Amino acid sequence: MSRPDRGRSALWVSTATTTRGGVASFVRVMQTTPLWTGWHIRHIATHRDGSMATKIGAFLRAWAQLLSGFLWHRPDLVHIHMASYGSFYRKCSVVAFARLMRIPIVLHIHGSEFHSFHARSPRLTRIAIRASLECADVVIALGETWRLRLTEIAPKADVIVVANATHMHEPVSQPPAGSPVEVLFLGRIGNRKGTFELIDAWAGIGPEPHEAHLTIAGDGEVDRARELVDSSGAADTVSVRGWMNADETRAVLSRSQIFVLPSHNEGQPMAILEAMAHGLCVIATDTGGIADLLDGGDAGVLLPVGDLPALERALERAITDADDRAAVAGRGFRRASDEFDAVKVSGRLDEIYRKVIR
Repeated sequence: MSRPDRGRSALWVSTATTTRGGVASFVRVMQTTPLWTGWHIRHIATHRDGSMATKIGAFLRAWAQLLSGFLWHRPDLVHIHMASYGSFYRKCSVVAFARLMRIPIVLHIHGSEFHSFHARSPRLTRIAIRASLECADVVIALGETWRLRLTEIAPKADVIVVANATHMHEPVSQPPAGSPVEVLFLGRIGNRKGTFELIDAWAGIGPEPHEAHLTIAGDGEVDRARELVDSSGAADTVSVRGWMNADETRAVLSRSQIFVLPSHNEGQPMAILEAMAHGLCVIATDTGGIADLLDGGDAGVLLPVGDLPALERALERAITDADDRAAVAGRGFRRASDEFDAVKVSGRLDEIYRKVIR
């Protein structure tokens, strides 16, 4: 990626990098790329995890930084990361102020429920959503599915696709048939991610004919998941853990062979990208941008949402058919390297920035 002219700068506005979720993960990844230093990017966090007082304080501090950044350290562009609900309300004011200051805007839409949020919002909020999208110089969607949804909301918006990004790792080893296999779920534990259906499916395939262990890790309804595991009779082969930090996540990915995410609603999950980048065989549902990640099912196993028998069959085949598991994992790893490598994605953003400020 070529470097921009000396002195050019960009301002990123998003949640704090210490928060949980895909936006923070994406920002952390991009902070390690040539884009961050090449464009002298400054980051302002409008949101932090914590109490209501913590969140209000973060938003007020962010606006003090924004005023300073826009008025006294004017950037060449502002890159705003927006999702649904509270994130939209926080960021739409930033979009409006950047437009008032005539600073070019790159608006990056995250979140699995943005289209539903728009559909359920009052008329004035829908108008504000459309206006925010259409006044941006470029709107970034996480995949073709999301590009179409955003274009339907805001027909005049210039919506382009830029995938999420990940760092590539040494691919995990895929053991031969008959060897123990580690299966992993990462994400917010609850109905939306399909966690409880996964527990039911795991209990349904039973202890034979495999030796496999399932790890469920994340925040959310952790206690409920543990209760369901106990009541299902699968406690000997399932571990339920709470939220893990980045180092713990990398460690558990490097010990696993299969990644499963039977979600009901998604944007473009960073957890799937990380699994592909570690060489895991991915099993996931066809919702949101997942099909785009898995190349329509070529780079992973793609299932209908809520189809418990299909989930059981996919798990059992991935566990027992070592050759098929390794082949799917290999295709996923190559796709991650070709399409989602962080340096390549940063180069795509560099091209967009140059076009926007031209």
